[in-house]
Amino acid sequence: MARNNKIVVIGGGLAGLSAAIHLAICGQQVTLFEKEMYPHHKVCGEYLSKEVLPYLKFLGVDLGSSGPVEIDKLFYSTPSGKEIHTRLPLGGIGISRYTLDEILYKKAVSLGIEVKQEEVKEIEFDEGIHKIKTSHSYTEAGIVLGAYGKRDALDRKLHRPFIQKKTGWLAIKAHYQMNGYPRDTVSLHNFKGGYCGLSMTETGAINVCYLATYSSFKDHKDPEVFKEKVLRKNRHLAQFFSKATSLFEKDLTIAQISFDRKALIEDHILMLGDSAALIHPLCGNGMAMAIHSAKLASEAVMEYLVTPGGSRENLEHRYEAEWNRSFKSRINTGRMLQKVLLNPALAEISQNTVQLFPGLLPHIIKRTHGIPVE
Repeated sequence: MARNNKIVVIGGGLAGLSAAIHLAICGQQVTLFEKEMYPHHKVCGEYLSKEVLPYLKFLGVDLGSSGPVEIDKLFYSTPSGKEIHTRLPLGGIGISRYTLDEILYKKAVSLGIEVKQEEVKEIEFDEGIHKIKTSHSYTEAGIVLGAYGKRDALDRKLHRPFIQKKTGWLAIKAHYQMNGYPRDTVSLHNFKGGYCGLSMTETGAINVCYLATYSSFKDHKDPEVFKEKVLRKNRHLAQFFSKATSLFEKDLTIAQISFDRKALIEDHILMLGDSAALIHPLCGNGMAMAIHSAKLASEAVMEYLVTPGGSRENLEHRYEAEWNRSFKSRINTGRMLQKVLLNPALAEISQNTVQLFPGLLPHIIKRTHGIPVE
């Protein structure tokens, strides 16, 4: 029986769109399912490490015309307000997901990728074929890439272990306007029970995205109250919010964020981006990792397709091996950093240590980032 080489990508974020574009450039027929309309805002740090810019160039994606902000400095503060300033070894750009996803979407459409605004409801693997039911249709594919984000009803359908557990995290994001915020700086400010990142986007708006534990948030419940009662206890955040004006009618929120380990392959679906693993946001590398994971998956798929008699087992093994080689160390470093920074005593000790040894922080940052991806 002839092998079904049709490719379906579930999820049209950074990982899904990048993979679809890569595979289309290589001459493959790709269908992408995304339940939301483009463009739309997403809860995200909106800092993109420069390590993936060469790969985006390979994809034919030019971000220069969108006016991204060049960022090469980090400003970090502890809950008590002690601060550290350092240069970012590789640097990054500030660009909103609203703009970046739209650029990738338009590129995908220009390449003839079939983009369907449908939600995948069920997927079953049977005799080498993925059978996919969406909110509006049914399709079959030989290869499926899962890039539908941090948490989805599909995870429950696939019986993924992490979805069965309640998690202790939520994330909140909004854009703000403030005169005088340094364009070249990404800020990371700790507060009791979490941390908040600030960076400028291509529109001049400052993206504010914070991660908080449920235990710290539950007594306040409302983001505005939490901001007043908790975030403002860090004097740097207090100064920012006293001068800044929100551009959103309502903050965007994601609940039940899980940092648990996830399988990279689920019922022969290759998982990409946040569907594969979530790096702790303080590392500032989630967007780049999502795009890089698309490259790894696409290259593994292409090797499988062009190899006579190529086996699915080899495809899956290659992807897992390359993913772990590229990201496992970063994920582990992120877990360690988050434990340190969310412990007030350890956060102060680490801050004092970095002040004594200023070369240490750039080294730690390098541990959570990669080298340029061609």
